[in-house]
Amino acid sequence: MAGWVSLPWMHPVLQKLQRELHDGLAGLSAEQTQTRRGPDKWNIQQIVEHLLLTYESTRLLVEGRIAKGTPTKAMPTVQQRLGQFVIVTMGRFPGGRISPVMVSPPEGTVRMMSAKELDARVAEELYPMDALFAEAERMWGPSRRCMTHGALGSMTAQQWRRFHFVHGEHHLRQILATRTVMGV
Repeated sequence: MAGWVSLPWMHPVLQKLQRELHDGLAGLSAEQTQTRRGPDKWNIQQIVEHLLLTYESTRLLVEGRIAKGTPTKAMPTVQQRLGQFVIVTMGRFPGGRISPVMVSPPEGTVRMMSAKELDARVAEELYPMDALFAEAERMWGPSRRCMTHGALGSMTAQQWRRFHFVHGEHHLRQILATRTVMGV
């Protein structure tokens, strides 16, 4: 865990995610982050870029809600509640889904990044996202559904944290599987 720095005042769920991603990426060169498990799979950098895009998308969503000054009024459907139960409560992220375009990494790598660079980017995105979750909780209370996820419906800030944790763990397993293929 050398080199990992806990950011101050970040929620323990997202601190754990940051630490696990740090450990999963540790020591990879910029060339190694370009490795794929298979021809139809993302490379390690693309996996992390996907996570970064989800953090950015969520941050923008929360910023918009806070700017409006009101939480969402939407209520999740039965199907969305089932998805929340599976992902947020049980901690199971279903595989085999196609990532929405807005959070899909570009096909061609613009600039190869090492694990150290990717790790820093994760911290740079997780911390402000969590600070906004904390602000939403201060504004509307911790049990208020405040923002709506495209597939899972409206959730509390804590449910959003847990969603990002489970989603991150899902992709961390892919990173670790790719490392196994590389033998590192």
